[in-house]
Amino acid sequence: MFESIQSRAIALLVSLTLVTGLAGASSTMSAAEALAKTRAGEITLIDIRTPSEWRQTGIADGALTIDMTRKTFVQEVLSAVDGDMNAPIVLICRTGNRTGYTLKALEKLGFTNVSHVAEGMAGSAAGPGWIRRGLPTESCRTC
Repeated sequence: MFESIQSRAIALLVSLTLVTGLAGASSTMSAAEALAKTRAGEITLIDIRTPSEWRQTGIADGALTIDMTRKTFVQEVLSAVDGDMNAPIVLICRTGNRTGYTLKALEKLGFTNVSHVAEGMAGSAAGPGWIRRGLPTESCRTC
């Protein structure tokens, strides 16, 4: 029962953040910096896109895949950092829009060290993106 209420509350929080535009300025990281920090073991990089998107473009090298539309999204993020809500997490999506509001939603839930790759995989006004920068990708093994 609690998990069901928690899942609905999380979905509502993410939806409200998107609708009300609370995804303002946030902590950002370039794609190249995210790759370097992932390889150094300094961050947990999480690709929050959907499986069909992972199949289309591949996944940023070293990123975990956690679909943000799943009801278990927050629990999966928490599990990825062994329950440490202070662990450094960096989110990536296609263009940085979804990561911007998801970052804010995670912060409201108590995560304290969340950043995002604002240029995303495909690029945006923030930069050319992971793919156009020629950074390495992996094919999705679980899609």
